[in-house]
Amino acid sequence: KYNRRMRYNNRKRKWGRMMKVLVACEESQRVCIAFRERGHEAYSCDIIECSGGHPEWHIMQDVLPLLNGNCGFDTMDGRTHKIDGKWDLIIAHPPCTYLTVAANKYYNTAKYGEKAALRQQKREQAKEFFMCFANTDCDRVAIENPIGVMSTSYCKPSQIIQPYEYGHNERKATCLWLKNLPKLQPTKIVEFKPIVFKSGKTDSKLHYETFKLPADVRSKIRSKTFSGIAKAMAEQWG
Repeated sequence: KYNRRMRYNNRKRKWGRMMKVLVACEESQRVCIAFRERGHEAYSCDIIECSGGHPEWHIMQDVLPLLNGNCGFDTMDGRTHKIDGKWDLIIAHPPCTYLTVAANKYYNTAKYGEKAALRQQKREQAKEFFMCFANTDCDRVAIENPIGVMSTSYCKPSQIIQPYEYGHNERKATCLWLKNLPKLQPTKIVEFKPIVFKSGKTDSKLHYETFKLPADVRSKIRSKTFSGIAKAMAEQWG
């Protein structure tokens, strides 16, 4: 299997179709791996270690110095790499903790005082970080985030996708801001079957099963890109 993949990668290089892909703010490596499986030179980047099992493809550092290409970096296996020119594609997953509208009520300073003021400050910092990807010098960019303040602070997303359009029985509205990329097309639409409570309210299985986990663990699990979506990105954008 490894030799077949190497031959496939060599054909990519020969034909000049291998892309240099940076997947920002991704520790799960699901998107990175999907592009690697199609022969592209993809790297995940985050300030924490990767959990995807491929440290040789993971850059553990601040991603901002890498965005415009023409850069050098070390992957977690200790090897040094160099990118000449710009990245062919950047896919970014900026942290959504302070960008999502899910916790808007906690920004009420009249009710929550200094805690709300601090949250507002962190939201502004999160917006600035998001815009670093929107303004980067790369010809093709995709920024992923849940429904949140960037739809009004920046612009409406190019599209909103759902996991159940890509083979997963889950509901999680995900916004994509696209630059010079086609909209992601559904690959396998399945019926979403929510968990139904006695009150009549519904919830997705992933959201329900992670609700009682510690906040940092819950956030890490929920932020992972669904494998069907990652595969669609690699197939349609790669």
